[in-house]
Amino acid sequence: MLIRCWGSRGSIPVSGKEYIKYGGDTTCLEIRTRSDDIIIVDAGTGIRRLGNALIQEGRYQYNFLLTHGHWDHLMGFPFFKPLFLEHPQIHMHRGPFHKKFMESMFSKVMAPPNFPVRYSDLKAKIFYEAGNPVQFEIGSVTVIPIQISHPNTGKGYKFIEDGKTFVFLTDNELGFVHPGGLPASEYLEFCRGADLLIHDAEYTPREYKLLIEWGHSSYLDVLELAFKAEIKQLGLFHLNQERTDDEVDEMVAACRKIIAERGIDMKCSAVAADMVFEL
Repeated sequence: MLIRCWGSRGSIPVSGKEYIKYGGDTTCLEIRTRSDDIIIVDAGTGIRRLGNALIQEGRYQYNFLLTHGHWDHLMGFPFFKPLFLEHPQIHMHRGPFHKKFMESMFSKVMAPPNFPVRYSDLKAKIFYEAGNPVQFEIGSVTVIPIQISHPNTGKGYKFIEDGKTFVFLTDNELGFVHPGGLPASEYLEFCRGADLLIHDAEYTPREYKLLIEWGHSSYLDVLELAFKAEIKQLGLFHLNQERTDDEVDEMVAACRKIIAERGIDMKCSAVAADMVFEL
């Protein structure tokens, strides 16, 4: 299983010399499986570059998962160029969401006056797969959803292939249980023993005290979750739109210092655009 990040920024895309290292695009992940399936998670602005790369590679069959319907996870969808070609086939996995959730989210993004091309006019072949809300398969990968603790709720995912586990929990608040969300103990069990955990780490502890209930986590709470769950590798995600590269580096350094002090064998980094993880 190969995981590539095309965007890890939270809330809104950013640009400028202070964001070069970690990138400014919002959430989009690409997963390549042993069965040669392509799984795309979320359609933040990072999906624009992904679409260009897929066309250049000559790949036109994709599986799509959505974590939730907030704007920063959808705003790149109309700029995913394969949508405007006739031969791509896109399998939208409804998975844990209700029957029309994904259709309604994407059609709203492209509805007038938001965008000049209607969703109904897209040329690509789009299929909606009725996935199981508990567990389903995409080729060689088993996908297990979980409710996230976030305003308006949403889903996180566990991907399992050949005994390796990747857990993706963006926009998940560990310090507060939102309606439809779960207590931190549930996320601990969901993540336990994962080879890679990528988790929302938008706030510093000081910021979080002022922004409880906004739907995001302090990076130290995420680190503690990783310790308790015995994670092998931790990726800090949903980087705050105001967080410069130097400030992100400070967060990572603080985490690594604590890891070293506790004598724990765990890798930790902030997830940057174009970063690749292989399990």
